[in-house]
Amino acid sequence: MIDVRHVGAGYPMTPDGRYFVVRWRLWRTSNPNLSPERRQELVSALMIARRRLRLATAQPVDRAAAREAVHAVKVELGERGPVWWTDGSPDYNRHLVRNSPYLGWYTAYLAELGRDLMPEDCPGTHLP
Repeated sequence: MIDVRHVGAGYPMTPDGRYFVVRWRLWRTSNPNLSPERRQELVSALMIARRRLRLATAQPVDRAAAREAVHAVKVELGERGPVWWTDGSPDYNRHLVRNSPYLGWYTAYLAELGRDLMPEDCPGTHLP
């Protein structure tokens, strides 16, 4: 049995805790070394920045500033920018699972759920 933690809306997290998977794509998790207080501050700032983006007028300057605010908070959270781990492992953020060392783990996870691996599950892959 594969021990899998889930984040957010039930997305599976890789065994090392660095990524969660949505539709076969890896997304970097927040830095687990952030204090709970700092993490909450950043999540609150992210929600404000996302709200600004949603409410930004059609003016390119407003939208660009709002996008930059979202990006800056995500960098502070560790979800973008330099990786938060220190072992020298490469960053697979936004990569498809099939192009990463996590493919075996993810296919085993799907098999345990009783899901057949179908070509449409993994974009760009042609399975026999």
